[in-house]
Amino acid sequence: MEYTVQKLSRLAGVSSRTLRYYDEIGILKPARINSSGYRMYGQAEVDRLQQILFYRQLEVSLDHIKSLMTSSSYDGARALREHHEKLIVRRVQLDSLIANLEKTIAATEGKLTMTNAEKFEGFKQRMVDDNERKYGEEIREKYGNDRVDKSNQKVKNMTQEDHESVTKLADQLEIALSEAFLTGDPASKLAQQAADLHKQWLSYYWSDYSKEAHAGLARMYVEDERFTAYYDKVQPGTAAFLRDAILIYTKE
Repeated sequence: MEYTVQKLSRLAGVSSRTLRYYDEIGILKPARINSSGYRMYGQAEVDRLQQILFYRQLEVSLDHIKSLMTSSSYDGARALREHHEKLIVRRVQLDSLIANLEKTIAATEGKLTMTNAEKFEGFKQRMVDDNERKYGEEIREKYGNDRVDKSNQKVKNMTQEDHESVTKLADQLEIALSEAFLTGDPASKLAQQAADLHKQWLSYYWSDYSKEAHAGLARMYVEDERFTAYYDKVQPGTAAFLRDAILIYTKE
């Protein structure tokens, strides 16, 4: 069976304009153009559109979707399994937030008491789940399941005081790193203070600290464009400067 733009848009619940745009950017081309000039989509295109919409539900950018789906190593069946796993994680996350909200409503109505720690359980679980979704596969491969699981548990066990302390440390690190960067010397006293603040900040998330792991993370800040973009957003070159400062700090 074949579908025109209008029929496929009704079937999938997307606009005709969206389908035309997907054609323009090369992410979903029609199977053929008929004699009247209409785009015609077959079963392969229907399946591909479903994949695209799964990715969009998981908030993946169109550029990234295109690079994934046009790769020679792209495996549609494996992608479906990955979609399933990620949606299960999201469902668990939403169930946790809903349960937390229901408990909060009951507490405001005087039906039960709720500790301050309980009020933030759902949000901490969401932070863990978001990190798993974005970086889980990579960090588990790099550091191992046991270490990552312990780190996740440490985050979930954070008290309100812990959260306030780590937030304050992050602010201090940002200021120290910005000032140190202006010196241009990663071995300077300011730069080494920034590296030490970074270690203290990490200690709130890592179950155990090692110089080797700290140095490895610093290298990742430059090797992974996502981390580089985060640190370079104000001052380009900051990620590389922090890496060098940490490598000196850890003597790696």
